[in-house]
Amino acid sequence: MKIILVIIGTISLALGILGILLPVLPTTPFVLLTIACYLRSSPRLYHLVLSNKYLGPYVKDYVSGKGIPLKAKKKSIFLLWLTIGFSILFIIDKAFVKGMLVVIAACVSCYIWTRKTATEEETLEYSADEKCAD
Repeated sequence: MKIILVIIGTISLALGILGILLPVLPTTPFVLLTIACYLRSSPRLYHLVLSNKYLGPYVKDYVSGKGIPLKAKKKSIFLLWLTIGFSILFIIDKAFVKGMLVVIAACVSCYIWTRKTATEEETLEYSADEKCAD
């Protein structure tokens, strides 16, 4: 099971990294999935992602219990629906698969939206603490 979680986490990490470069691919949900998989399979990879200069900021507020910043929630959900909408309109032909994509996107959107929202003060405070630690 640990090997499967490492593989899923690594694929998700690759998609998250692509999301940094491609504006239509959401980064945060993929990096959250990555750390969830790595937490259960490889503490070394989990800490590697959290301490990464580029990937860590996407998930540190969530992992620390402060929640996901509202801006990140909105951006993630918007980009999720943008990519799903593009796939439904231009790539997928089968109605059943289109329906499944809508259900999956709705579930992911609900999950992201119902997570605790980090306040701007908490996010700024956490960033200041990180700078002091460096």
